[in-house]
Amino acid sequence: MRVYIPATVPMLRELVADREIRAINDTAFAVTPALREAYASGDDEELAEVAMIEAGRAALRLLAQEREAALLADEAAPDADGSTPGDDTDGDDVGDYSAPVYRRAVIAADVTGATLRPDLDDAVVRLSAPVTYSQIASVHVDLAEAEPAIAKAVDVIDAADIGDEDAEFVLGDAEDHQLAWYAAQELPFLLDLL
Repeated sequence: MRVYIPATVPMLRELVADREIRAINDTAFAVTPALREAYASGDDEELAEVAMIEAGRAALRLLAQEREAALLADEAAPDADGSTPGDDTDGDDVGDYSAPVYRRAVIAADVTGATLRPDLDDAVVRLSAPVTYSQIASVHVDLAEAEPAIAKAVDVIDAADIGDEDAEFVLGDAEDHQLAWYAAQELPFLLDLL
């Protein structure tokens, strides 16, 4: 089964280093019977695009988690003078916060043993094992010009999920950016450029 695994740039770096990746919560997206049923028309290629879009949205959530973790780590880390960011009274508290690379990433891979999860969403599947480098068909990553729109979408992804129209508009702007296609063997070179 071809699956689409949401990822971030640090996850891609781990994939290159470890030669395998475990999807967060073993969750991926695919063209499932429930997804086919949800769309009255559409060929396999169009349905695969829907699954890829869902994986891209999940990548936005991963970026939001990365940003939150970086902010929390920055708040907890002591400054050079030994104080923590909240107790700095001389006003020079800048912290070491490093924003995530605001690019969605989706890994397309061919796997066996994926379990359908229509209780979560039409396109959701649960993977049974890590995905090895040899199973990867392609990697899809936002280009640099998408970063401002992706950063805005990360801010509003939760609001879009509950139907906020303004948030859905911002999310739509981000999704207007097509993910660029890369062969698995190109991934190390791409990461060197980021």
